Parts: sequence; C-alpha cells; structure tokens
Amino acid sequence: MVRAVKKQRVLVLMHPDLMPPDDATGMDARERNDWKTEYDVVSTLRQSGHEVRPLGVQHELHPIREAVETFKPHVVFNLLEQFHGETAYDQNVASYLELLRIPYTGCNPRGLMLARGKDLSKKLLHYHRIPVPDFVVYPLNRKTKRPARLGFPLIVKSLTEDASVGIAQASVVENDEKLNERVAFIHERIGTHAMVEQYIDGREIYVGVLGNERLRVLPIWELDFGKIAQGARGIATLRVKHNVDYQERRGILQGPAAGLSPELEARMVRMVKRICRTLAIDGYARIDFRLTAEGVPYFLEANPNPEIAREEEFAQAAKHDGLSYPDLLERLLQLGIGRARALEWAD
Repeated sequence: MVRAVKKQRVLVLMHPDLMPPDDATGMDARERNDWKTEYDVVSTLRQSGHEVRPLGVQHELHPIREAVETFKPHVVFNLLEQFHGETAYDQNVASYLELLRIPYTGCNPRGLMLARGKDLSKKLLHYHRIPVPDFVVYPLNRKTKRPARLGFPLIVKSLTEDASVGIAQASVVENDEKLNERVAFIHERIGTHAMVEQYIDGREIYVGVLGNERLRVLPIWELDFGKIAQGARGIATLRVKHNVDYQERRGILQGPAAGLSPELEARMVRMVKRICRTLAIDGYARIDFRLTAEGVPYFLEANPNPEIAREEEFAQAAKHDGLSYPDLLERLLQLGIGRARALEWAD
C-alpha cells in the first residue's frame, strides 16, 4: 500500500468549466458525469489530508504562475486535456510547469507530443515491430483518394482529438462514397485532419501503466459493448464512452479481460512497456488495443494522462491490482515529485 510521506500542498489544474462543487452528496452519475474526475481527485486528496487548491486554466498561463507564487504548491496535479481549446497544446502546459521548476503529475511534454500525433506514434511503433493498423492521413482541404493498399472496411477518425470525439457508427465505412462523406465530416465538423485506418474486428482492450523509469503494468482491461444494435460495430463511440443513459440501456461494462492465455498476457505487458519507452511516456497512461480472434493485439493509440475518475477503467484496473483510489493518487503525486528530483540530480 502506498502511504503519503507527508501532507502536501497540491495545485490541481483543470478546465474552468469542470470546476467541481465542494460536496456532490445526493447527485447521481448523470449530474456528476462532466466533472467526475475533477471531483474525485480533489475530494480524495483532501480526504487524504492534503491542502488542495483547484485552478481553472484555459487561455492564459499567468494564473498558474500566480498560484505557484502565492500558494507555493509542493506538486501540481495536472488534469488539463487541452489548452486554448486545442488538445495538442496540453504539452505546452507541462513544458511551462517544467520551466517553473515545479513537480507535476502525468506525462512529460515529449511523451505528450509523440502520443498525441497518432500518425507519428504508429510509424514509430511499426518500426519497433508493434502491430498497427495500416492507415492514411487526409489533411484539411485536401481531396480524398484511397490508396489501393487500404481495403474496406475502414474507420475514419480525427488525427488529433481524443476521448472518442468524432467517433460514431458512421465512422466505419464500406465504400469510397461513405469514406469521402466521413472525411468531409471530420474536416468540416471536427476541424482537424482525418486519419483513415484499417478497421480491426476484435475486442476493445485497455492496458494501464504507472511509472517513470520502472513501469508497473496494470491488469488487462476490456470494454464490453453489451447489447449492440443489429448491424452495429463494436467500437468505442462518443456515446459508448460518455453517455450514462446509453451505457445503462445497452449494458456496456468494463472489467478484467477474460480468457487470455498467460503467453498472450505476458506478450501484451512487454508490448506496453516497449510502447511507453518508444513514445517517451511516463507518469501514467492507458494503451488501447484491438485484439483479433487470432490473438493479435493491434495498437490503436496511447493515452497519456487518461481518465482517472474513481469508477473509470484506469482506477478500476489499479484497484483490481491492489491499489486503492487514494493510494493511486498518492502514487501519481510521488511519481511527479520523484521525476522532478531526478531532473535536479541530473543538473
């Protein structure tokens, strides 16, 4: 069990719209859904005895500097998934914290950059013999011409957005007409480049990992799609991931992946460690796979600083591995502080 060495002053960075109330007693899952992670982190750290100050950050870095100078936190708990409305700018916040020489939780700027570039991460991992779906990227305002090597079905995604933004049943396409329509949707509605990749039919597998130099791989987890509508694909759409009513109606659950051989589990653990080291990921992350019926795990994407609400996949996998939620948050604090100390010693 992880124990706090001492009580810390913790500055928690989050989007201003996700600032949680001090008390959520009596609220159901639907009311808490948007800010459940922020509430769980802040309330649990306070219950553990830490002095916690939430700070909403969106368009300016100055509030961070001001809070560091006045509150003098021992560590920053970074829950930002974007800055200035751009997911790719989260790496700049981590870089700013490093310039301020303040310890922070989660992934370093280089790891955030490499993982957020879904095309670059797949190229790097393919070089290191990690199975990845074949893909092509269609930049904004470019015509869609499918390479002959890419056969249907295909799945169309945003190149840079995460949290299943832009993913729906219509994302899986079976012909060039639907491909063109979905690429146009990503360009026009999501406003990003489009990634089109081979659709891998299989199980949706998530593997959490903790650590900086030494990595602790959590139990292999699976998203069970429950009662899929006739003709629908088992994919992690925006509704599947974030709509509580839809999850309950369809019986969508997450839990330990059953029926994996010891050899496959060991192989996936080695793959996760190789992925994190190749992409320079530290702190904590979730690696997403599609596992085929033949037992081939295809890398989909790496998610540094994933969702860590108490009931979400990462925290539940940690609990299954003997790490309670308060101890998980303590471990993340210690990893942030430990990385900062390592950098000081390197200097």
